[in-house]
Amino acid sequence: MKFLRRAYIINTNRANRPGGETERDMLQNEKCSAYYSPWKEKIQHIQPNDLVFLYRNKKGIIARGIASGVVEIADYLDKDGLHEDEEYYMNLNRFERLSKPVSSTTINDIVGSQIVLAPTLVQLDYERGLKIWQAITKEYL
Repeated sequence: MKFLRRAYIINTNRANRPGGETERDMLQNEKCSAYYSPWKEKIQHIQPNDLVFLYRNKKGIIARGIASGVVEIADYLDKDGLHEDEEYYMNLNRFERLSKPVSSTTINDIVGSQIVLAPTLVQLDYERGLKIWQAITKEYL
């Protein structure tokens, strides 16, 4: 079975986790993550070699990588305690932090259309993701 390559913009969940623990974990461990249903299951849609961008609210894309395709499940610790199997994550190959964020306005300019970045995970066709990847390579590393 052949999969159609895609690109994903994944929110780092910084706004919901004061102190930025989830974002820090994603950056330090070079992965993308989502927490709790129905958001965590969205990680399962990401296939090997898909392009993945990490997005911080009000800043923009802050990192990028290429999906490993292997979904891992972990317990998640928050202010209310330990929650079993509430983090779904995927390691990212060729992971890079950007020297400056790519703003939502710039993202829209690059792809030539309006992308709503409010959801935990936004799926793009591969061609639009590749345009973002190439713009980052030229101006944001």
